[in-house]
Amino acid sequence: MPLAWSYRETWLHRVNPSFKLLVSVSLFLLVLFTHDINVLTNMTGMYLVLLFAAAGHPWRRLLLLSLPFALMFVSSSTSMVFFGKGETTWVRWGLVHITEESFFRGLSIGLKTVNAALIGLLFGLTTSPVGLFYSLMQQCRLPAKYAYSFMAALRLMPMVAAEYRTLQMALKVRGVKMRKGVRGWIDTLKRHSIPLLAQSIRRAQRIAVAMEAKRFSSAAKRTYYYRIGWSGSDGLLLAVTLAVWAAALLLGWQFPYFPVGDVR
Repeated sequence: MPLAWSYRETWLHRVNPSFKLLVSVSLFLLVLFTHDINVLTNMTGMYLVLLFAAAGHPWRRLLLLSLPFALMFVSSSTSMVFFGKGETTWVRWGLVHITEESFFRGLSIGLKTVNAALIGLLFGLTTSPVGLFYSLMQQCRLPAKYAYSFMAALRLMPMVAAEYRTLQMALKVRGVKMRKGVRGWIDTLKRHSIPLLAQSIRRAQRIAVAMEAKRFSSAAKRTYYYRIGWSGSDGLLLAVTLAVWAAALLLGWQFPYFPVGDVR
């Protein structure tokens, strides 16, 4: 059964998916090559505001989806903080050597990780997979055989999940008891993986035959049920992106939070 979430459609949902993908990749590259920790801090806050204001999903769901970001921040920054190099020592205890330079570098890495995750989450929550592949076919000239293959693969994922639940209930009805420990995990893997793999191969073969029968491998021009075009929301996304980055740069330079800028 597909995962269906109720949400409120916003202007960000109406942006052309290919253009939104291009903007998201550009933002990711900008974050990757930004080394000013004050600018990164501003960007983190602004992306959070944009996520809660324009994603169209309930704030409780957004908070739940954002919880792993804290773990990502800690896991990506602590390795640099605890074991980085620097001249101004704060704490030295065995292998742990925390310096001022390593602290700010670790904080920068953590902020970059969170920013990249926020960009991906905002794109994923406001973009329909079907709309994305239709847009890639129409605006980016992606061949139909690749686009529809990806869409078919996405459609198979909830089917595999439903079959897994069905297989679990069937084993439970038959009175199959799961052993504990490592051997139990191995037995469970054998019982579930082989039937699921066999069923997935059969379904993939039927889909491949159906796509071949409908001439998806042909290079001829195709018609589309969904037409993805351009709208004012595309210009609004570009304006918001430029405004957010300009504000982050200006505030980071004029009102720094930390006494350092470039942490490379």
